[in-house]
Amino acid sequence: MPRRAANKNEENTSSDWKAGRFSEANPLKADVLIAGGGLVGGTLACALAMGGFRVAVVDSQDPKEGLDAEFDGRASAIALSSKRVLDGLGLWAHIEPDAGPIGDIRVSDGDSLFFLHYDHKDIGDEAFGYMVENRTLRRALAERFTSLDNIALLAPARVKDLDRTPGQVRATLEDGRCIEAGLIVGAEGRNSPTRDAAGIKLTRWSYHQTGIVCTVAHEHSHENIAHEHFLPAGPFAILPLPGNRASIVWTEKSDLAPAIMALDNDGFLSELKTRFGDFLGDIEVVGPRWAYPLSLQYAGRATDQRLVLVGDASHGMHPIAGQGLNMGLRDVAALAEVMTDARRLGLDPGDGVILDQYERWRRFDNTLMLAMTDFLNRLFSNDIEPVRLARDLGMAAVNKIPPLKKVFMRHAMGLAGDLPRLMRGETL
Repeated sequence: MPRRAANKNEENTSSDWKAGRFSEANPLKADVLIAGGGLVGGTLACALAMGGFRVAVVDSQDPKEGLDAEFDGRASAIALSSKRVLDGLGLWAHIEPDAGPIGDIRVSDGDSLFFLHYDHKDIGDEAFGYMVENRTLRRALAERFTSLDNIALLAPARVKDLDRTPGQVRATLEDGRCIEAGLIVGAEGRNSPTRDAAGIKLTRWSYHQTGIVCTVAHEHSHENIAHEHFLPAGPFAILPLPGNRASIVWTEKSDLAPAIMALDNDGFLSELKTRFGDFLGDIEVVGPRWAYPLSLQYAGRATDQRLVLVGDASHGMHPIAGQGLNMGLRDVAALAEVMTDARRLGLDPGDGVILDQYERWRRFDNTLMLAMTDFLNRLFSNDIEPVRLARDLGMAAVNKIPPLKKVFMRHAMGLAGDLPRLMRGETL
């Protein structure tokens, strides 16, 4: 029999249920259990809750810690299609005041005279996307959770034991509490315990690169232009934040990154300036700096018995195109649509046949993006003269062919491919 989402006027309004007051003897009953309440898992919780599902979210992180500016320092590029998802789920209203629009994108290769320039006005009035600090996204999710009665957030908490049978999922937390649901979603990121416990094979390789992330304040306006400057060690991105600030994603060789991170503030700024240039006037680093190893990984499959993977638990890519979170939000929109449609037809949304629809929908798109980011990084992260000449001529050609240029621009906006309803600006 299909699992029926709880009536909004019944258990979903129970303060005990929403507060997570349950035990091993009296398990919490949910339609969906999401392991991982980060940017992807949290957004999926909102989507499913709005689709009528009763959702339990288990996250190892205290929600208050993720709101700190020094928690990880990262900002994410939100493509136009992803902005539509966030808007349709009631999240964008909390995000928009602190979002920096991306009106233009300029791509350059070292000191070459060739470049590629995208202007959003060439294909419409809407921006390519927005730069949003991750803490802003977390704050929006926290605020939205409080307004949705059918989401129970258990954090900090961890799943200790997980039993998946053909009919249901039973999870026991480290503190002894239990959750019963029709489906578990692995959304814990690249090191997903849910994926690993299911025995899903993971293919992974290192780029031997490190992503150095920081925020800078600059003298002149960035005019909402995102810059991607390719250097032999890897891409160096200057991404517009609100005001005269920019998020820096600096790709460096892994054997050099520790020495750069160990520099004092003046030394680090000096190294940064040699790559940044002076086109925005004087700059200064505001806040801490962070470093992350860069790699590509993908799961052999995104589904198993009563289990589905989303976001980085399923696929992790190089940040060269800024598409990591956007691909995760595509997973969210597709899975929410498949499950909501199944529920409306009286089917079991956690059944393997339904989950296979999601797998088929997302597999090609995710594989294509993984391959594209891998290819671009390998193509541009070198200084081999014949290769450099070929890529520079390629950029110049694209820049001079408007129809081809518009194709790439639509991809940057996330408008290409078989889009879920939320990404088309429609309701779930």
